[in-house]
Amino acid sequence: MIASGTENISGFSFSEKNGNKLSLRPVSHDSETMKRIEVVAAIIRHAGKIFVTQRGYGEFKDYWEFPGGKMEAGESREEALKRELREELDTEIGIDAFLTTIEYNYPSFHITLHFYFCSILSGYPVLKEHENAAWLSPQELDSVRWLPADTEVIRMLQEKLETT
Repeated sequence: MIASGTENISGFSFSEKNGNKLSLRPVSHDSETMKRIEVVAAIIRHAGKIFVTQRGYGEFKDYWEFPGGKMEAGESREEALKRELREELDTEIGIDAFLTTIEYNYPSFHITLHFYFCSILSGYPVLKEHENAAWLSPQELDSVRWLPADTEVIRMLQEKLETT
């Protein structure tokens, strides 16, 4: 059977051209067709250092990231960030200022990350989901292997914090 119009079958697009001729091409994985995830992340600062965590699970196990997580339906960014830090680190945070939003395409999904400068209001970070954590100076941020989506914010932080 000849595909009518355009069909997506098993990662390929078949389309009818010039009567009965069929063309076959891979489906592009652009941000319009990918799974989309919206995430909030805390850049916790204390005494000139930044708190960072190392993932202990999943495809990016052992990569470093800023603590945070996925937003739930109906949550504001700030509510999501406070909830995630309570769940992941048993810590209450204050949100000091918004830094930036990063859009990034991983091979199988598109992520929107919202980064906030934060401070600890109560508690001391207890690792519940991460395998390691560290307090790093802006100059030390390059000493760990970051999730690809976080690398742009690392450069931004180094520039911003070295000038203040």
